[in-house]
Formats: sequence, C-alpha cells, structure tokens
Amino acid sequence: MRDFNYYAPTEVVFGKESEEQVAQLVKKYGGTKVLVHYGGKSAQRSGLLDKICGLLKDGGVSYVTLGGVVPNPRLSLVHEGIRLCQQEGVDFILAIGGGSVIDSSKAIAMGVAVPDVEVWDYYIGKAQLTKALPVASVLTIPAAGSETSANTVITNEDGDIKLGFGGPALRPKFAIMNPERTFTLPPYQTAAGVTDMMMHIFERYFTKDDDMELTTALAEATLRTVKNAVFDVLKNPEDYRQRAQIMWSGSVAHWGLLGMGVQEDWATHQIEHELSAMFDVTHGAGLAAVWPSWARYCMHENLSRFVRFAVNVMDVPNDFSNPEATALKGIEAMECFYRAIGMPTNIHELIGREVTDDEIKEMARKCCQDDRRVIGGLKKLYRADIEAIYYMAQ
Repeated sequence: MRDFNYYAPTEVVFGKESEEQVAQLVKKYGGTKVLVHYGGKSAQRSGLLDKICGLLKDGGVSYVTLGGVVPNPRLSLVHEGIRLCQQEGVDFILAIGGGSVIDSSKAIAMGVAVPDVEVWDYYIGKAQLTKALPVASVLTIPAAGSETSANTVITNEDGDIKLGFGGPALRPKFAIMNPERTFTLPPYQTAAGVTDMMMHIFERYFTKDDDMELTTALAEATLRTVKNAVFDVLKNPEDYRQRAQIMWSGSVAHWGLLGMGVQEDWATHQIEHELSAMFDVTHGAGLAAVWPSWARYCMHENLSRFVRFAVNVMDVPNDFSNPEATALKGIEAMECFYRAIGMPTNIHELIGREVTDDEIKEMARKCCQDDRRVIGGLKKLYRADIEAIYYMAQ
C-alpha cells in the first residue's frame, strides 16, 4: 500500500431546499462580493438563478453575474470573468451548474487572485499556484465531481487544447447539493454524468496496487450503486432516492477517497480530452467511446483486477480456468451497460463517422505533448500506444 495524504475540506450541504443556506455559507467563508457564474438558459428557466440571487440579496451579499459557460469550458470566458471580477471587486466565486461551470469558476478564481500571471500558464506548467479566490457551488449536474475536488479542466480555443490542473487552493469551500435540482436533466446528460463519475473511479480502481482492500471495496460499492440507480432514474426522473444516490456518488468518486493508497491512471481521461477538444463532444460520452479499447489494450498489466471488476461489479461468472475470458466478458458487460443507458462504445458512434489517420495522429501528438509526456499508471502509454487505442476505438 502506498503512503498518502488525504485532504478534503469542502463542506457539503446535502438535501431538499439546501440552497436556502447559500447566503450564510458565503458569509461564513468570507465572501462579501460574489460572482455568480452559470451556464446556459437552464439555470434561468428553472428559476434557480433568480432564487440564488434573491437569497444573496436578502442575506446582505452583493453580487454580479456571468453566464455563458459551455461544455468543455472555454479560456476566453475565463478571461472575461477575470476582468469582470477585477472591475467589480469580487472576492468569492459561486458556481451554479455542473462540472464545466465549476471548472470555469476555479480558473477565474486563480486569475483574479494572482493578476500578474496568465491563467493558462498554470495549465501548461509555466506557473505554480500559490492562491485563489474562494470557490463554492450550487450543484445541478452530478458528474464531474468538481464540487469537491481540487481539479479544473479548461479548453483553449487557440489550438483546441484541453488541459487539466489542480491544487489544494482550488478545493471548494462548500457544495450545496439538492437532488431535486437534477430532476429536469435530460436522459442523455444523466447518462453521460454517470459515465463520467464511474470513469473517475475506474482511473483509480484499475491499478497495479492491490494492497488497499478498503479503497477497492469502497470503489466497487460506489460503482454498483451508480450502475443500479441510473436505470431507475432514466425510468422516473423524479425518483429522489436514486437521484440522491447518483449525486452523492459523483462527489465520492472524485473526492480523492477512492484513490487512497494506490497509483492512479487517468490515461482514458487524457485520451478523451483530445476528442473533446477536436470534436467538442460531451465528456462522459467520449469516455464511454474510449474506455473499452483502453481496457482491452491494458488489461494484461493486471488481469486479476479486471477479473475482479467483472465478477464484483458487472456480475460476470468467474471462469477460474480462463481469467482472460472473464476479464473480457467484464469489458463486454460494461459496453452493454453503456448501450443500455444510451452511451456510445466507439468513436464512430460518438461523432457519426470514423476519425481520419491525420486526426488520430494529431490527437496522439497533443495527448503526449510532442513526446514530452508519457500518460497512464496501469500501463505507460507513449504516442504509438495512444494512436493504437484511437484506432481500436474506431
């Protein structure tokens, strides 16, 4: 078992009408002038944006608003948010939405706190994060786990580059989580969110480190919970109990707890980031399209772990005489699960066509950063490996 430090300071306020506490929570964590950051029209149509702004006003907290966050959030809007916060004297960022809005909020928080540093420099490794404005969220899309994590992912339109960054200063101060606010999510978005949170667990679960039994057992329990809950939610979008299972699982999946004592992987995410950057696809769907090929390419690095997944999570009978067959049936069962919830299992299904040789080479080049980076923990992946996985995922 590997040594680890565990730091998870986010206060979670979970349950019905939990957003009623927003003003007192902002003040508790030192906010006096808030940027309310959100995405598209859903926050307005649902009435949540107006409600949050009204609660802040009634609680004596001044605010300004900035909408327009899209999936795969853009650096240009981050720059706009930084300028607005500087003009208005903002000292606290409140995200209303899902992972994209929270990631954009974290990037703005970095840029405002250290105005002399170009915020993109953090993502490309040219700057070290020393501080950020406090960030919090009212979660409406359970998926990315950004509401409790130290991570953020941003797309730079100049070159279609999508990169992640993380640091303790980016841990949100609080996360307001009311499962009722997810009732109106479209089925596709619900399924993509579940896929994303399950993949956050996969990136920690599929490892060469087999010693941390508690971490492994918690990961399997969370995977089973999400896998079972999503079907009830797709049948009945207002199933509060199962919406709550999914919402909490999304946070648990990316809080760091399920990676304690093991080496994490993250290759599937990094491979998918290039798909998102090039084709602007939904992140969860892109992960579903890539993971089965990654799994088949890497499973022999720890075949027993893929067998355990097949048996304990996907309910595949264990063929003790042929562990490879059991592992492959587990991957196939995961593909069946993806199809059952409306997710793709290859790139053709994701974008409607095969990717070209030139596109594969370009994505692999960016993913390995012109051979300056090797990705993966379970199996080290070089440019040729990444190209091979893209071809397998056609």
